[in-house]
Amino acid sequence: MDAIARLVAYLWLGFAVVWLGSALFNKRSRRAPWQALAVRLAIVGVILLLNVRWGRSVALGGFQAQLPLVPGEAARWVGTALCAGGLLFAVWARVHIGRNWGLPMSMRESHELVTSGPYARVRHPIYSGILLAMLGSALAQSVMWAAAFLLFLPYFYVSARIEERMLQEVFPQAYPPYRARTRMLIPFLL
Repeated sequence: MDAIARLVAYLWLGFAVVWLGSALFNKRSRRAPWQALAVRLAIVGVILLLNVRWGRSVALGGFQAQLPLVPGEAARWVGTALCAGGLLFAVWARVHIGRNWGLPMSMRESHELVTSGPYARVRHPIYSGILLAMLGSALAQSVMWAAAFLLFLPYFYVSARIEERMLQEVFPQAYPPYRARTRMLIPFLL
């Protein structure tokens, strides 16, 4: 694996460590503990699978796992920057929401509506950041990240819609104006 692909792998592995470590400080969930553990392990499993066999290419259905989506070193460096920016945006959102963070489609006890920081730009900045990082990873490291993006996009969209219904129920006065002024995933667009 070359330096750019290795850097992207380190970014994702660092993200996984930060993500799992920060989960220790959340408020209690309304969901069963085994469900939370299963989702976390699945997310880490996807990250590890997409960064398999450091130092070698892995043939998968005629594609090499270390084949970037767009050839050229400049595109790969742009992809690395997008990956890093997306992961930093997701971590910023995670830190900003604090102990209210939970797994997709879940609520915490004594949940608070957070509308500042990255949440003033998009309603679901963690999803936005992760999706941007996946697109960047596809440019920098492997077409397999594009497949992951195509799998996670509908999952995050459905999760966001379910979470918004839950937030509407819990915050009937505060959530509608916030939703009206803030895009779901992409500032100024969606």
